[in-house]
Amino acid sequence: MLSVARNEPLDLVFQALADPVRRGMIERLGRGPASVSDLARPFAISLSAAVQHLAVLEASGVVRSRKEGRVRTCRIEPKALRLAERWIADRRSGWERRLDRLGDVLGEAVSKGKRRRTTP
Repeated sequence: MLSVARNEPLDLVFQALADPVRRGMIERLGRGPASVSDLARPFAISLSAAVQHLAVLEASGVVRSRKEGRVRTCRIEPKALRLAERWIADRRSGWERRLDRLGDVLGEAVSKGKRRRTTP
């Protein structure tokens, strides 16, 4: 059985990224701060549903919000996204090394096959 190390901050970030509405909100916040109603509008969801999505994003640390009067303004927190980016990059470098080795092995096999065919 595969042992999976628990990393709660990373788990929360991936949970936040798992939903297409939340990813859309993050995309929008990448262009700058926005109110909850601005974030809800493209998805045709209620403000209540938007607030629930934002609660998940805030719990993960991906989004921060501040209330000014009656308006809650949200902004992206890049540090939390860097955590996921670093995790993916670490895995990618391992995958790339394995694929490079596989390419070398396959290249050698092809070269040996060509030499055998050309030798009388």
